[in-house]
Amino acid sequence: MNRNWKKRVVQGSVVALSLMAMGTTTVLSQTGSKTATVDGYRTAGIIHAVNQMEADAYATADVQGSNVTVVAATNEQNPEWANRLMANVDEFLYVRAAADPNADIVGKMYQGDVAEVLSSENGWYQITSGNVNGYVLGDYCVTGEDAYALACSVCTTYAKAIEGGIRVRAAADANSAIYTVLAVGDTIEVDTAAEAMAGWVAVLYDGSTGYVSSDYVDVSMDMGTAVTIEEEQAAIAAAKAAEEAAAAKARAVTVQNEAVAASYDDVTLLAALIQCEAGNECYDGQLAVGAVVVNRVRSGGYPSSIYGVIYQSGQFTPAGRGSVASVAASGPKSSCIQAAQAALSGVDNTGGALSFRPVSSGRGGVVIGNHVFF
Repeated sequence: MNRNWKKRVVQGSVVALSLMAMGTTTVLSQTGSKTATVDGYRTAGIIHAVNQMEADAYATADVQGSNVTVVAATNEQNPEWANRLMANVDEFLYVRAAADPNADIVGKMYQGDVAEVLSSENGWYQITSGNVNGYVLGDYCVTGEDAYALACSVCTTYAKAIEGGIRVRAAADANSAIYTVLAVGDTIEVDTAAEAMAGWVAVLYDGSTGYVSSDYVDVSMDMGTAVTIEEEQAAIAAAKAAEEAAAAKARAVTVQNEAVAASYDDVTLLAALIQCEAGNECYDGQLAVGAVVVNRVRSGGYPSSIYGVIYQSGQFTPAGRGSVASVAASGPKSSCIQAAQAALSGVDNTGGALSFRPVSSGRGGVVIGNHVFF
């Protein structure tokens, strides 16, 4: 819409100002191609009749000095969407602390997230969604029936079995073939593109459309809510940690090599080093330290004995400062002895690593416990 249209809206609002004395009653009705609309957020609401296209355009218009707020009427079939909003974006929309593009960012609404509208002002909506309370710019949002239509297009709809033994049939017929049976609480995706059949819900099963009786399922849309910046950062960190753990697990395949000949003293000495380097870690972390020592003995590039590898100059700090000898004399704890015995028997969970560093070093490799092995 052009500026002339905006001017006509403002001129029309001047006439409507005389209605202010009549109160701020919310009016939502639909007659033919015209929609009677009013501010539904308990501000100075002025009724103004426009067609639907104008209502949609005006929702994002910046008309200075006007108290007119146009809100498209909500279809009576979905009254629960009257004050709902969705971000009409491909990725995300910032939620700010105030109705100002320079205000602090307090959260994000991603595609598929829904919010409740609390008020509107100067082209902004005040919303609440999840743990986020703030303001979003109306230019990037849809409300009411438009929000519902967007939700239908970007959100997945599921049917949840409210009883056990619910049959998914090949057709909307109680006598048709059975694809599968749902247990109570099971969910299955609804085929929203399928033709509606009275008494049945179309669902997707193994690439085909099936049907379940609507009497035995609850149908709901999988909509998200906004996230705070703190929640997003925590989720990113958790996802990264899970990814790293999965990658480490994939790389750290435990193998069984040939055993290395070792005396009782070798076992005790290796267990003492393991305790000094990884005594407070999980067993896998202790085994990995032992495996590095044994891998060095086998490599040919280091001394050929457990004692020689452990006490090689500049290699293991606890050995050089006497900590290993002290632990060996007093007796290492059982888990470290077990790890030493396993490593000497040929068990290697490091992928053949010859060195390790703390994870905080940033060195690449296989992460096990608090160390990265390479």
